[in-house]
Amino acid sequence: MSETYDYDLVVVGAGGAGLAAAISAGQEGARVLLVESEDEVGGSTQLSAGLLTAAGTHVQAAVGVEDSPARMFQHYMDLNQWRVLPGPVRMFCEESSSIIEWVTDLGVEIPAQISHNAHMPGLSRAGVEDVWRGHVPKDQGYGLVQALDRARARLGVDLALGSRVEDVVVEDGEVAGVIIEGTRISAPSVVIASGGLAANPELVARYLPETEVAGDALFVVAAPGSRGDHIGIAERHGLSLFGQGWGLLLVTAEHQQQHHWQSGFPPPSRIHVSTDGRRCMDEDAPYAVSPGILKDHGGWVWAVFDERARLALPEGYADWTADRVAEEVAKGVIRRAESLEDLAGAIDVPAGTLCASVERFNELFATGVDEDFLRHETLAAKGADAHLDPIASGPYYAVRMLPAELVCTHTGLQVDARTRVVDTVGRAVPGLYAAGEAAGGVLGERYVGGGNSIAHALVLGRVAGREAAHRAAALTPTPTEVTHA
Repeated sequence: MSETYDYDLVVVGAGGAGLAAAISAGQEGARVLLVESEDEVGGSTQLSAGLLTAAGTHVQAAVGVEDSPARMFQHYMDLNQWRVLPGPVRMFCEESSSIIEWVTDLGVEIPAQISHNAHMPGLSRAGVEDVWRGHVPKDQGYGLVQALDRARARLGVDLALGSRVEDVVVEDGEVAGVIIEGTRISAPSVVIASGGLAANPELVARYLPETEVAGDALFVVAAPGSRGDHIGIAERHGLSLFGQGWGLLLVTAEHQQQHHWQSGFPPPSRIHVSTDGRRCMDEDAPYAVSPGILKDHGGWVWAVFDERARLALPEGYADWTADRVAEEVAKGVIRRAESLEDLAGAIDVPAGTLCASVERFNELFATGVDEDFLRHETLAAKGADAHLDPIASGPYYAVRMLPAELVCTHTGLQVDARTRVVDTVGRAVPGLYAAGEAAGGVLGERYVGGGNSIAHALVLGRVAGREAAHRAAALTPTPTEVTHA
């Protein structure tokens, strides 16, 4: 590789995408500097379940699931109404088939067994896939990051923690390095993997205005380094952005302020009704589609449950326990009434409609078959019984369900099928690549399923690192060229 630069590649951000880029380039023999603004590696990947969506893998084959990247591509594009970029998406799907082998070779454990949730290692239904594609690693996102970081260290990739990249250096239309605290580090290639913008309220308001629906109930579970640094880079260098207005908002109760594994889960025996009092959805609809369903009903719905459901809530959680529900009733956040008719008045929906909706719900789940919204299939995928207790034991409760948990944002630097960043006139900038949430074009309005963003980070990071290493090799003078010089 060329010795005329400080490094062959500088990677900005040491989350899943940045680690993957650094490792991939290091495997190709490149001299890599990995720069992280925070005091530890991992970013939002470390905070996640580590789930990876992928097609045509050895794990799928081992449990009898037939799949292919072509099938994943068709499903992915159709779900997003072909509004994402076909070239990068096809690359993502094709490269996903080998990303599982790649991470397992690096020490990540993904057993060939069926998993019923995003925290049980194995193959899981993780959204609205046509076949199961959610690969759950042992030890979650933390374990995934630790394995990647060990690989980074083995390859001799330099790591600079607590160092925030101020800008990318571009000379004569090509990347020439980065600026860190006023110091220039030269490199012919840079990978922007600095995360999304969820931790920057001003940018969230600008690029994901749907968050306004949640109001004060909005909370962010992304890493604190997700400040949207790529937005400033785009503005300074005339780079194209893609994915404005898109991101992942999970549906949570109005009183929740933590991710559900800390917050707890609402009672299974609950019905979601819109402001007209009618049941309007599968209450366990995957988060790939549930925010869109709420959008069709004014942005939020009511979750209605009864006293038996409240008392059956397990202890040990922050937000969904019997006592916490009572506390929120006292605050007026959760509504309570002795009868369904009175509850209807408290939430301003037609009493007759609400009573009819609950009656229908009870009839369906007494049989274990939800003819209306097919929730029994969602419950079965989780390994749960679809014979639910009737909502019939007063007093009754109602709480607003909102798209209030901001997980990730999808406005990123537009990339092509080689992860090269595209400028505002459609030209790929030589030496500039992007991966993870900082890359736009693959993550769409509809989050395809659990593992979409983590797989996207690792796949694009791996491709970006490989592309950057190949560029550095091409710029290295051959022995003949050196002699003639």
